[in-house]
Amino acid sequence: MGIWAVASDMASKTPEERNRYVDFLRAVSILVVVIGHWLIATAWVVDGEIAVGHLLKDQPQTQWLTWMFQVMPIFFIVGGYSNAVSLESARRKGLGYAGWLVTRLNRLVSPLLVLIIAWAAISLVMTLMGVQVGVIRYLSQAALIPTWFLAIYIMVAILAPLAYRFWQKAGFLSFWCFVAIAALVDLAFFAADIRWLGWTNYFWVWLAVHQLGFAWRDGRMGRPMLLLVYSAIAFWVLYDLIVHGPYPLAMVGSPDEGLSNTLPPKVTLIALGVFQFGLLLALENPMRRLMSGLRLWTATVLINSMIMTVYLWHITVMVLFGAALYLSGGFGLGLEPGSPEWWYSRPLWILVLIALLTPVALLLSPLERRGRSKDASVPSAPRQIAGAMMICLGVSLLAMFGFGGGPGIEAFRPPIVALIEIVVLEYTDVFAFSLVILGSGISGLLPKLR
Repeated sequence: MGIWAVASDMASKTPEERNRYVDFLRAVSILVVVIGHWLIATAWVVDGEIAVGHLLKDQPQTQWLTWMFQVMPIFFIVGGYSNAVSLESARRKGLGYAGWLVTRLNRLVSPLLVLIIAWAAISLVMTLMGVQVGVIRYLSQAALIPTWFLAIYIMVAILAPLAYRFWQKAGFLSFWCFVAIAALVDLAFFAADIRWLGWTNYFWVWLAVHQLGFAWRDGRMGRPMLLLVYSAIAFWVLYDLIVHGPYPLAMVGSPDEGLSNTLPPKVTLIALGVFQFGLLLALENPMRRLMSGLRLWTATVLINSMIMTVYLWHITVMVLFGAALYLSGGFGLGLEPGSPEWWYSRPLWILVLIALLTPVALLLSPLERRGRSKDASVPSAPRQIAGAMMICLGVSLLAMFGFGGGPGIEAFRPPIVALIEIVVLEYTDVFAFSLVILGSGISGLLPKLR
């Protein structure tokens, strides 16, 4: 039986009460992120040398496109809705926090673990082949970009039961509490130059957006006209923050030197999320009617069955394909990024990458659909949380520094404790990789270490 037939069979068995629009938005948001990454990462061969760049830096006039391509707020809103549904189901079944969490971690971490191990192996092979450490580091950093958001999503999932209880007790006040904290962190970031505090907004910003998913699940987002009003107000706030405030235009990456809406997150992402979500949710009723058709719903089911694999591997596919083109003499990399010819070639570029990503997704996606054995013991909640935190720290370090060692001790003078310098800075990749593996074992996701 072909994969479409399998997806069609699954789609035909979907309960009528399921909100299919949630699954549709999850699939679309990830696909938009994938295409956005494939567009903004640029490589250009000049006189036999490759110049890698960032479209938003090289062509600043394209930064407004990120208001459409930055859809991670939608992904977290959908995550809030899905977490609410799964928590309600767990409560009906009498399943405790540990039993609920191990299922969520299993689906999130399993495909992540494969990517990390694969890049450890790729980096080792490149090292043995004599590839420069800087090249290894750059390629692995690029390929592991998607793990940033997955790491924080795992932490939000850990906090989801508490956040949901907060929502049930306080309603929209819970959303505004997280917004207020995020705004205060931004105030400290810009007004008092307390930059380190800004990194806590990985929690406050995404928890705020996540609360909107709970509101959607409870049917408290209002009628379409009210949603459009919310969207218009959020657009005005976002526009005002950028035009009259200190925030940059781009909603992705750091094209403005030293300043970013995402590294660390800023309240602009909350405004962007409300703006986008208001528009999309206003279309919910007609879209749910459209999703009742089997063909569109089957496509949605198919994409969602491999969504984490697609998300995690899309940059790896692009990096390896780009490396192959460069080694073949720079074929296809002779167009200057941002030129009319380059833009004309983008549809073909995306189609080729889709063709290359598809077999990878089909091969590896069963890992994210693999359920835990019914006989497997459930690790305690503290153990799972400790393991998940280790995984997220390791993944974050790898995404920041890549494989091939740390950024160099000299970059962190004055010296700190020698042991930390040696282990954490000079051998960041080994330290971080060990954290991911050990954390997976502690949380019960590696059978032999349960």
